[in-house]
Amino acid sequence: QVQLVESGGGSVQAGGSLRLSCAASGIIFSINAMTWYRQSPGKERELVASITDYHKPTYADSVKGRFTISRDNAKNTIYLQMNNLQPEDTATYYCNADVAGCPRGNSQYYWGQGTQVTVSS
Repeated sequence: QVQLVESGGGSVQAGGSLRLSCAASGIIFSINAMTWYRQSPGKERELVASITDYHKPTYADSVKGRFTISRDNAKNTIYLQMNNLQPEDTATYYCNADVAGCPRGNSQYYWGQGTQVTVSS
């Protein structure tokens, strides 16, 4: 079993910054892509940023130039540096990881519990 624990959420004013972390633990042989999603009330969950095991990032258009995803493979952890936050960034942010538990096993996706980000105008 694998656990993902997010941290770093909070409340900031527009223009402020936050840094989210997501640490994976448990039975882990390798982790492929790790991804941040977010969901606000009444809306579908949307991809924010993703990073491969070789550190190639992708971003949603809405966060390009403001958010930066990074990864520490030794710690099985990803980060999301969020700058110039805007009220529309308010959401619960979830971490997702594609984890293989053994060398020749199939990987599967795991979710964290989420961390709340609130941006006031």
